[in-house]
This record gives sequence, structure tokens and C-alpha cells, in this order.
Amino acid sequence: MVLWWIGNAVLLFVVLPVVIALLNRVLAALERIRGASDEILAGGVALAGQLDGVPQALATTDKTIKEVSVGAVRYAGSVAKLLG
Repeated sequence: MVLWWIGNAVLLFVVLPVVIALLNRVLAALERIRGASDEILAGGVALAGQLDGVPQALATTDKTIKEVSVGAVRYAGSVAKLLG
């Protein structure tokens, strides 16, 4: 019976504080993760608000690509004349 009381005392005064300390560290890390995820969500929402003009910009992409390709072909032709 005495060993039972000694075991209970060890459990109460040694193991329980260690478990509580480890739980405290886990919960502190969880709070830091929660804060970081909230910041990421706020940043994502702010970024989504900046994307309103993207469809209009994409509508002009084909024209821009055609203009760049014409300029690139003209440049390559000039370089070919200089090197040839």
C-alpha cells in the first residue's frame, strides 16, 4: 500500500508537471501557427482584391504577343543581315 502512495506521489509531483509543460509548449506553437495562418489568409484576400484588372489585361495579351513577335522577327532579320 505504501508503494501505491509513493507511485501516486511521483505521478502527481513529477509526471503531471512534465505533461503540463509539454502541453503548454504544444499549445504555444499552435497559437503561433494560428496567427501565421490568419496573416496568410489576410494577405491572400488582399491579393485577390488586386486581381480585378487581370481579365482585361489578359484580353490584350494576344495583341501584345503578336507585337513582340513582329519586333523579334524584325530584329532577327537585321542581325542576320549584319552577320551574313
